[in-house]
Amino acid sequence: MSRSEGQPDDPTLDDLYEQLETLAETVDDPDERTEVRRTMRLADRLSHNGMVNRVITQFTGKDKAEAFVGSVIIGLPMLVEDGVIDIGEFLATTPAFFAVNIALAVSLVVGILYVADFREVQIHNPYFGFVPRRPVWVLGIAFVTATAMMTLWGRVTWDEPWVNLCQVSVVFTAMAIGGSLGDIIPGED
Repeated sequence: MSRSEGQPDDPTLDDLYEQLETLAETVDDPDERTEVRRTMRLADRLSHNGMVNRVITQFTGKDKAEAFVGSVIIGLPMLVEDGVIDIGEFLATTPAFFAVNIALAVSLVVGILYVADFREVQIHNPYFGFVPRRPVWVLGIAFVTATAMMTLWGRVTWDEPWVNLCQVSVVFTAMAIGGSLGDIIPGED
């Protein structure tokens, strides 16, 4: 059946079952019918283990942990890189670039979560009626993780707060990317 014959633009699992049932009724060879039934069982198993038609709607404690792990995995190499300190010092002398860096981090997180086609992520129960919870938490987790780890490892001493904040923002950008990937790639139960 072609798309022009009434097939929806976004096929669903029900559409697949319907097509397979139609196929099972039209094949006359018992071996072919058995193969169609086997395919139907496979589609059913895939739908029950969450691999088909997966939509992420909630942001749970597990998602927060995944965002944290993603932040750490991507951010660790940045923490030991001296270039982070130099870039942060440059951002401190050019506040407009600091603002662009923060906007870039926010844009990348929103893009990964909602625009890139890793998984369908839906917004539910936003803050103030319009601010999605997921990017707020991913960005917050990345920022706290970057700040805590850079402080813990002596990368920033907070004797120059503005410069140190700019240095943290460099690691934060990487950790925000890692956090968003860590959150959505494993999916949700």
